[in-house]
Amino acid sequence: MAWFTADFNRFFKELAANNHKAWFDAERSRYERSVKAPFEAFVSELIDRMGKVDKRIRIAPKEAIFRIHRDIRFSKDKTPYKLNCTALITPEGRKGMSLPGMYMELGPEHIRAYGGQYMPDTATLARIRGRIARDPATFRQLCEERTFKQFFGMMRGERNKVIPKGLKAAAEKEPLIYNKQFYYFSQLPPSKVTDPRLVDLFMERFMAMQAMNGFLFK
Repeated sequence: MAWFTADFNRFFKELAANNHKAWFDAERSRYERSVKAPFEAFVSELIDRMGKVDKRIRIAPKEAIFRIHRDIRFSKDKTPYKLNCTALITPEGRKGMSLPGMYMELGPEHIRAYGGQYMPDTATLARIRGRIARDPATFRQLCEERTFKQFFGMMRGERNKVIPKGLKAAAEKEPLIYNKQFYYFSQLPPSKVTDPRLVDLFMERFMAMQAMNGFLFK
């Protein structure tokens, strides 16, 4: 069965041109029908399937799904609503950014499945860099693994210009040690939102990130 209808992307395209409360309130029942309810069902199915791989994942969809409302407190862009649906499935849901799992974005611009460490704190970053420095061969093997490259292409993330002196020799062998983020994503065309195999496509990507997630989160 298809999880979403074509109105999922259509809703967000129209919202982009009418991003204000009055329009959203007038279209709220449509949002509930075409966006919110099917996304909750989609995330619920993914939680169930991912939980069979990682037994720690035992959460409700509401614990994984981010609100459609934007945080505009410190933003020059005051439009109130996001133009996609997002969720983070980990053992602690969206609060578990330091835990292995999968982040997803579904919208009319793209569909993406993310893995890795997007915002590691100082201690976590030091641990990841130390792990790479101790075993650069395994890290490079995971980066070059066929399925990982097929789905994600390469490791991404912003880099530091300066790293601790003790890591400089290792960074000459593995330059990704300079990264301060270690994440990767696989992108699908927006039209795939109506594909009955959408959950399967996300699970293929979740399985493909398991080895790398294991290395980065260990």
